[in-house]
Amino acid sequence: MDIQTRKIEFVQEFLKVQSEELISRLESLLNNRDDDFKPFTMEEFNERIDKSLEDSKSDRVTESSELLSEIKEWQ
Repeated sequence: MDIQTRKIEFVQEFLKVQSEELISRLESLLNNRDDDFKPFTMEEFNERIDKSLEDSKSDRVTESSELLSEIKEWQ
């Protein structure tokens, strides 16, 4: 799928959105573009991996099915 098709599909979906909160989030996302994006250092990357593994072992995770259910409620 090319970028133009993706944009059109995105706009079509956006026009269906009825949630003020979701629209605000999308506006915020567009206004805060990652122009100052800086990749992780290897140390930061490894720290994130370690934290994620710790969260998983401690059962501090969200199942994908649960997340999908939450996302459906955003609209």
